[in-house]
Amino acid sequence: MNGNSTMGTNTPKPTRGKWATVLFISLGCAKNQVDSEIMLHRLREEGFHLTDRPEEAETVVVNTCSFIESAVQESIETILEAARLKEEGRCRALVVTGCFPQRYGRALIRRLPEVDLFLGTEAFGGLVEYLKALLSGGKTPKMVLKPEVGLWDQVQRRFLFSTPGTAYLKIAEGCSNHCSYCTIPAIRGRLRSRPLEVLLAESRMLAEEGVKELILLAQDTTAYGMDLGGKPSLMDLLPRVSAVAGLEWIRLLYLRPERISEDLLKMMAEDERICPYFDLPLQHVNRRILQAMHRFYDRAWVSKLIDTIRMTVPQAVLRTTMIIGFPGEGEGEFKELLDFISEKEFDHLGAFLYSPEEGTPAAALPNRVPEEIGRERLETLMERQREISARKNRERIGTVEPVLVSGTSPESEWLIQGRTRFQAPDVDGVVYITDGEPRIGEIVSVEITQAHDYDLVGKVVA
Repeated sequence: MNGNSTMGTNTPKPTRGKWATVLFISLGCAKNQVDSEIMLHRLREEGFHLTDRPEEAETVVVNTCSFIESAVQESIETILEAARLKEEGRCRALVVTGCFPQRYGRALIRRLPEVDLFLGTEAFGGLVEYLKALLSGGKTPKMVLKPEVGLWDQVQRRFLFSTPGTAYLKIAEGCSNHCSYCTIPAIRGRLRSRPLEVLLAESRMLAEEGVKELILLAQDTTAYGMDLGGKPSLMDLLPRVSAVAGLEWIRLLYLRPERISEDLLKMMAEDERICPYFDLPLQHVNRRILQAMHRFYDRAWVSKLIDTIRMTVPQAVLRTTMIIGFPGEGEGEFKELLDFISEKEFDHLGAFLYSPEEGTPAAALPNRVPEEIGRERLETLMERQREISARKNRERIGTVEPVLVSGTSPESEWLIQGRTRFQAPDVDGVVYITDGEPRIGEIVSVEITQAHDYDLVGKVVA
């Protein structure tokens, strides 16, 4: 998750306008961020002010996540914190959008009476008009969940608040996979791929705005086009996006392992603009656990896939995500996962504790893992990954890497940071630049001089 319940965090830089002042808080993943950027553009176009100061807000909009229990709790806490502004500050309207209202529906009207309006995941087209009505004393519905017609079939202009030089391109909405633990299909609906020409138009628009790194994503990026009979496919989209003038890096996130073809690997090996970055959310490697998750591969198959990737794409960098403590995971299953991590040595790995989500098949499974044991396993796994990451980072000392400069470090305004082709925003480490004066949003050559567990340190070279 890249959200934060602190008021003002994940809000864009202020702008001025003729309408009310809006504090916009975006929670959740990068896909949610794209939705937020569309809403922000529409607000700005209609003359709303944007602020990052809670005390100035006449309106608060919270774009929520509810993928897992921790995200639900973050959404609730953020909403209640925003509601206090109606009691203590200038705030006159509180709007909640996104996954949280889409998942829980009309029950929220009674449970959160402080909220003036709930909008579902694709119902934000009316946000501006609803806000105007609320602020002028007019009547609005309390909840709208019906999708905006043709939302993803059109070019969507956005107010970017990702790091300079980087933007996300949502190539599809929803998901038609049926992983037993996942709420996304119930919240976001089935897979709906966006038209290829629309995606190309958005790519060109973003490049014209100075974007150097375009990150393609969906809930299952490799499934792009499958709902359209396989045409267009990701293989049709990738080379055309790569050809857009001004784009230098194309990054893919959320690649379903079963759909990684030899043709895709060859394309990624041959096209220098496509980052050799493989984000494979494997979730586990034990056959029985994977079958219970409704993911139909096993350790041997995944091991062969990883070997094929590394052989076909010599510069390949691999990232994965694992679920710890899934029902039925005993010491043997966890040891198999730990051994696999040690054997394959992923460059980046994230893991989270299984959360039983209401309405999912996995929530009814027996043999739940006690939370204390799950947390111990999670800590053990991440300690093993820390050792792997630290060693891999040390191997990069003395190399020269292209780095996209993203701005000053949160730790010090005197320290510049950026990312290499093998580091995705928010989930991987960064490169701290200690020598040189690179321009933010540009790609520069950096010699790596130091290595930490997850981050690197370097200096700009000619």
